Amino acid sequence: MPGSVLPSSPTPVDDAAPSSVATSGPAHLLRVSLLMAGSCLPILGAVLIAPVLPKMQDHFASVPGAAALVPLALTVPALALALLAPFAGVFVDRVGRKRLLIVATVLYAVFGTAPLWLDSLGAIIAVRALVGVTEAAIMTCCTTLIGDYYSGHRRVKYLALQTMCASASATVFFAVGGAVGGAGWRAPFWIYAVSLALAPLMASGLPSPTVRAPRDDAPAQTAAEAPVSAEPRRPSPWRQLAGICALTFFGAMVFYTVPVEMSYLLDDLGVENSAVIGLATAVASAATVGGAVTFARLKRSPGPMLPAVFALCAVGFGVMFLADNAPVLIIGAVVNCVGTGLMLPALLTSAMSRLAFEDRGRGTGLWMAAFFGGEFVCPLVLLAGQAAVGSLAGAVGVLGLAAALVAAGLLTARNRADAVDPRPLPEQLA
Repeated sequence: MPGSVLPSSPTPVDDAAPSSVATSGPAHLLRVSLLMAGSCLPILGAVLIAPVLPKMQDHFASVPGAAALVPLALTVPALALALLAPFAGVFVDRVGRKRLLIVATVLYAVFGTAPLWLDSLGAIIAVRALVGVTEAAIMTCCTTLIGDYYSGHRRVKYLALQTMCASASATVFFAVGGAVGGAGWRAPFWIYAVSLALAPLMASGLPSPTVRAPRDDAPAQTAAEAPVSAEPRRPSPWRQLAGICALTFFGAMVFYTVPVEMSYLLDDLGVENSAVIGLATAVASAATVGGAVTFARLKRSPGPMLPAVFALCAVGFGVMFLADNAPVLIIGAVVNCVGTGLMLPALLTSAMSRLAFEDRGRGTGLWMAAFFGGEFVCPLVLLAGQAAVGSLAGAVGVLGLAAALVAAGLLTARNRADAVDPRPLPEQLA
């Protein structure tokens, strides 16, 4: 495996964990709740309309290419998010996290509810792409603010909580979309208006992040007050994030395989009951949540965990590949999803530990682009693998082998780094 793909050992940077931000009490709970709710909005955009796609396709049956265009309405926000997250990161650092978050949250409602009044499938796909633009800003801002407000174990804890909330909300939003969709394919789009209630709460409940003063006797400055324009332009943080972003791109494919392909794998085994398929997917989703909760409780540096995490994901894929009945397939999916629940916050925490305050927005945008880019290509890669090996289960097995090779490469790189410098990293001492 090329050395550039492996994340180098980070030098933790926690220069924006303002002491003025409370870590307990009602204000703290409101702040965390708003950040978690904001982080769930892109998940809402990804799954809410999935249950009504057949009805939507029936409505636009007369439109040429509707069979391909209607599913695009579901996936195009993820593509827009992946392409635009780095640019959102630039705006986060230049415009300010809080200001951009509030504007994007309002626009999310405007673009999200637009299909209620649009009759053109092309126009609906266009506004869905704009939803992806706002999602890129919201997700980047929320993640950056977690890095700004907290440091050390608290940062690890809330990044893991972000993963847990996102995973749990996917199951909830899918169920809500299906229930509301009984009133027609347009009905779920009303739910996007919920962000209008979040925007004023964010304006009043989220403090402006504080840049830690360079000297103990110097006053701290908020991001809005800091004279960023007087400083020379900082280089892109791509170099320190290249390895972790490449690993995240692959990790996103591992992460999304079970949610995207579970129904097809069960169908290949003769399971066609939608209730059983829904229950199996919910169990796997719960395992992802369990992995994220476990990560938050471990109180360990994420770097040394990554080889074991990818190995666990590989074992789950291996069981799924060998499964000849639904219970064994579900067991493999649960093992894999425990691993992905550990993997996502480990990758994100590792990326955040490499970033200074001034680079955190751009760095978070790069990481988001890598993750959602991996999400978008996941079904395409598995489709190509299925064509190459003859079955979807075989394609999953190949992906599991790749995950095992990544785990071995990470372990080898870790052992070599320890041999060169056996001293523990500062993040391990925290």
